[in-house]
Amino acid sequence: MEIHSIFHKIKDHEPTVLGSEHLRKFAVLLPVIEKNGEPHVLFEVRSSEMRRQPGEICFPGGKIDPGDAGAKAAAIRETEEELGIDAGRLSDVHPLDYLISPFGMIVYAYAGYLDTTEEDLVHNPAEVQEVFTVPLSFFLNEKPRIHYVSFEAKPEKDFPYELIPGGEDYDWRARQMEEYFYIYGDKVIWGLTARIIAHFVDVLKKQAEE
Repeated sequence: MEIHSIFHKIKDHEPTVLGSEHLRKFAVLLPVIEKNGEPHVLFEVRSSEMRRQPGEICFPGGKIDPGDAGAKAAAIRETEEELGIDAGRLSDVHPLDYLISPFGMIVYAYAGYLDTTEEDLVHNPAEVQEVFTVPLSFFLNEKPRIHYVSFEAKPEKDFPYELIPGGEDYDWRARQMEEYFYIYGDKVIWGLTARIIAHFVDVLKKQAEE
């Protein structure tokens, strides 16, 4: 292969996350509503009948389907389906940072304004057990608790140690994952959901400083 042909082949390449084609892709939406004259963040409690993470607190969202026009469209579709609203109720839907989890998935997060009240929502009982809101001011004033989960590198039995410097004594780097927690009354908001709300608050605070 000639040198000029190498760079001709890569010049139009659009960069993405290396290996992202093997990751499961999800989209979620952080809904903000107006309640009692101030902004509130709306959360769902997953149905106890759900196979994955029953009873946990989350944002509307789910897997990006082949028929979705993109991550944003998936987040909006899932929000409509889970909360029983039409598209006209959602506006100002904007992207937050996306997250790559150590469990083989990439999550695209969005925030948007939801023009409704809790009482008007007809949530899907197969997926959503209940909804509740928390004043945004709570998150602006309350720092999350952060705890750590450690992951140990454990090569398979047939790992070719003879091919790497140090062999079996190779110094594998331990990995830690931050887990965020917010406690509001009897509600424990943690994990990915807490991480997204903490990021959302950081974005708001940074913009206020500029």
